[in-house]
Amino acid sequence: MAFRKNKKLTNDFSKVTISLASPESILESSHGEVTQPETINYRTYKPEMGGLFCERIFGPVKDWECHCG
Repeated sequence: MAFRKNKKLTNDFSKVTISLASPESILESSHGEVTQPETINYRTYKPEMGGLFCERIFGPVKDWECHCG
């Protein structure tokens, strides 16, 4: 690669720390709340609103297309 600089990366770590997220940080990064246990409507094969695959909470199923069509 022509643009790569010759930098030597060091991989010397003394420790890595993993911790649980606090309730405040979880609420801070959330975008919605799942209110129903339903997933997909068996007749229309579309996600149920407020369910585990809700497009309002998690984004559209198809790119560049909203739930309404």
